[in-house]
Amino acid sequence: MSTVTNHPAVDRRGAGRPITGRPIAGRQGASRPRTSPQETDRQGTAEADNLAVASFLLGLPGLLLFNIVLGPIAITLATLALVRGTSRRGRAALGLTLGIASLAILAVTTATSHGVLIDLGS
Repeated sequence: MSTVTNHPAVDRRGAGRPITGRPIAGRQGASRPRTSPQETDRQGTAEADNLAVASFLLGLPGLLLFNIVLGPIAITLATLALVRGTSRRGRAALGLTLGIASLAILAVTTATSHGVLIDLGS
């Protein structure tokens, strides 16, 4: 028969191991969990991957809707993803391309309509 203690730093699955990352009551200076450089690198890569996906997902509707807002955001996120070393370089490059294309479409549309994008009086 196994006994389970009510100590907050003991694993409740019955193994009796302390849970990593949680300070044991009464210990000084154990308020922050220790992370290894490899774990920090994985978190940075995951964050950069999320930036690459976000740039693609914002650049795609930015071709047609709100391209003055979504285009620069897509460009910024794609650049950040590439600088931070994403493993999804193709998706970041596509987000960058879509952001630039959305601004190009905005420039062409503005130039061909003589600066009038919406005419409600017609």
